Amino acid sequence: MAQEFKLKGVTSPLNLKNLEKQEVEVEGVEGGKALLLKVQDKVYATSANCTHYGAPLAKGVLTPEGRLTCAWHGACFAVKTGDVEDAPALDPLSTYEVVEKDGAVYIKSDEATIKANRRQLNLKCSSVSDEKILVIGGGSGTVGAIEGLRGGGYNGQITVISKEGYQPIDRTKLSKALLADVSKAAWRSKDYYKDASIDIVEDEVKGVDFSSKKVSTKSGKSYDYSKLVLATGGTPRWLPLPGLKEGELGNVFVLRALPDTQGIVKAVGDNGKKVVVIGSSFIGMEVGNCLAGMKNDVTVIGMESEPMERVMGSKVGKIFRGLLEKNGVKFYMGAGVDKASPSKGDSSKVGAVHLKDGTVLEADVVIEGVGVAPATEYLKESGAKLEKDGSLKTNESFEVEGLNDVYAIGDIATYPYHGPGGNGNPIRIEHWNVAQNAGRSVANSIANPSAKPKPFIPVFWSALGSQLRYCGNTVGGYDDIVLQGEPEKPSFVAYYTQGETVVAVASMMKDPYMTQAAELMRRKKMPSKSELQKGVDILEVSLPSEIKI
Repeated sequence: MAQEFKLKGVTSPLNLKNLEKQEVEVEGVEGGKALLLKVQDKVYATSANCTHYGAPLAKGVLTPEGRLTCAWHGACFAVKTGDVEDAPALDPLSTYEVVEKDGAVYIKSDEATIKANRRQLNLKCSSVSDEKILVIGGGSGTVGAIEGLRGGGYNGQITVISKEGYQPIDRTKLSKALLADVSKAAWRSKDYYKDASIDIVEDEVKGVDFSSKKVSTKSGKSYDYSKLVLATGGTPRWLPLPGLKEGELGNVFVLRALPDTQGIVKAVGDNGKKVVVIGSSFIGMEVGNCLAGMKNDVTVIGMESEPMERVMGSKVGKIFRGLLEKNGVKFYMGAGVDKASPSKGDSSKVGAVHLKDGTVLEADVVIEGVGVAPATEYLKESGAKLEKDGSLKTNESFEVEGLNDVYAIGDIATYPYHGPGGNGNPIRIEHWNVAQNAGRSVANSIANPSAKPKPFIPVFWSALGSQLRYCGNTVGGYDDIVLQGEPEKPSFVAYYTQGETVVAVASMMKDPYMTQAAELMRRKKMPSKSELQKGVDILEVSLPSEIKI
């Protein structure tokens, strides 16, 4: 039953300015908080924390049209309704009626709602039409699509075919925390999707007949569809080297799914093991940092001069390396791998990694983090046109070129990028957030056929001894980096530029710079390279309402 709760220390009339935010305590509710915001001369009240990982939204970015974006991972909400605007949050915010009287300010709600700090997204659906949406895959893109469909009021049949054997999980926790328990990694319970009339089938797709709109699986079953969403993600690459090929030696792993983390955790045991990570990618760096924190002897091998140099540049890569070295991780950079050899004590398991310069690194466990390939093998006989890298080319709505009623999202989609420096050029982005936002965009297109594709700026994050925030993309490359702050702390913002255009922004300990940059990019209002070099602070740049990408 809704009642009025007084806000501590807040007086009437409220003197908030437009775009101002204020986190307040709710009297009578233990730990209860709310967020007051003013947009277009009206005051709103919402939950105080992001429903993704609990970040304080008072530190986020509020826009003139009423978007509130979290400073940590870019989750975005509509202030007026609390609804999710952008990934990675799944649940909306609670919204409260604001009441001013007797010189005080109150919100109308109930204690349980205030304590929950969210509005549970209700996907329950009992009335199902004959239309059939079939989603292949069980990752981030799938979550965005199925929850976006039901959350948007779609009442057709939804079936998910996933070979993973469990409901969608927070895959980002696999490399960052080596999470091995599905109950802790899953976004939702199986019953949650059952109540939403979403069937999750454990099976693997063998082929697709696009002309008859049928999908066949390895178990021998066939599924027809009205619309098909392909979201099969990436397949981890194995090095084609002796001892490092798939299944050749025990305790050699890639990292993509729960069984991978379960295998790594079992192999590491009580820790104190010698671990060699091949690849200084985000996955390699994250899992290396995690295992070092668990008191293992970790060595990372990278081909570049600094970790992630191709994407992040040597200056920023050096910062990442320094952070992991403080955690005890050793690096062999500019190194090539020759092979892995068996353990002397057990020839079925790995014992060492050999570098091309003759260096031999003892290893109880080896993890290969050398990238993924689009998981589209099942489409090779279907007549679908695959790009050179195995991906599918789509339009802005993620509709696959040359096919009717078929969408591709996530790691398998090459789509036109209209962010800064993109110019509509085709790009494939292997980011968790991009996949989920693409799924949400497809859901919106299906539920609202007349709606235009919803633009978004790619957002990425990583745990590398300190939290990295990143937005934008270097699809057309970059020729310089404007680095501001104190990299040694590390507290910095790195602006990746192509000519005068800022195409991507990375930050550590400088919230909400990344979020502000993403909103400026959406509006084509990012300052130029020259302006940044002259000292322009992007937090001081006002956000216009108009979206231009």
